[in-house]
Amino acid sequence: MTSPAPTATFWKRFWEKGGWWRALLLTAAYFVLFQLLSLSFTPLALNIQEPSSAAGLAVFYVLPELVGAVILAAFTLSVGWWREVFGRQPIRGRGWMWIAIVVVLLFNILRFATIDYGKAGFDVVLTWLLAGLLIGFTEEVLTRGLVVNLMRKAGHREVVVAVVSAALFAGLHAGNLLNGQNLLATGFQLVYTFAFGILMYLALRVTGTIIAPILLHASTDPSIFLQTAYPAEGALTGFAGLGNIVVVVAGFVTIFFIRGRVGDTRPDFSETRPA
Repeated sequence: MTSPAPTATFWKRFWEKGGWWRALLLTAAYFVLFQLLSLSFTPLALNIQEPSSAAGLAVFYVLPELVGAVILAAFTLSVGWWREVFGRQPIRGRGWMWIAIVVVLLFNILRFATIDYGKAGFDVVLTWLLAGLLIGFTEEVLTRGLVVNLMRKAGHREVVVAVVSAALFAGLHAGNLLNGQNLLATGFQLVYTFAFGILMYLALRVTGTIIAPILLHASTDPSIFLQTAYPAEGALTGFAGLGNIVVVVAGFVTIFFIRGRVGDTRPDFSETRPA
């Protein structure tokens, strides 16, 4: 005699319904919790003389993002979505979506190739790489993992899934205003991060795994910050600096070509994978 299946908790039932407002609620709750827990590192931050040093990067980026990773892992496990987030995607991508990976990876390589590593220092470069990996994990698991899953559970078309996940990803960066970043710089950052979010969604779709956007994202932030702070001399450096503009253009153009819906088996949705 088999025992009856356990009844899902209210917590799990609530999130299983999905929808854009639950995605917004989760993102806002994570942002607030992340900011509050990051305050615990204030005593360490007060002792940092140079924020761009390896110690400064560890305190301002590595430790907070490590806390964020724990928060997201705990939430994912609490709702039983580990396989849904990290497993094979339920809808396939198309060949043209590789443009997202090509654009982002190309300029990341170019930026890494135009850094003055001697000036930056091994410790700073290594710390930035660790910070980038944690940033890629937290921001992609939240927006391309949990938010995408919530939107799909509500039955939204994939273009809506892409736009909402990118918009919430961009919204997270509005918090830089609290850190003293000026309005103009923040405005451009929101445009850039929205477009970048679209490309990360495409990377998720075309590879079928969240590992791809995590690794692409993990190489993006360190390459941008290191090349901006420690640029090598040469014409290639200026060309590599065009990456943000190219990402914005590619992101906004590709939105109009996103098709499909998870679970839709009509012939004109050949992107979908049978259950």
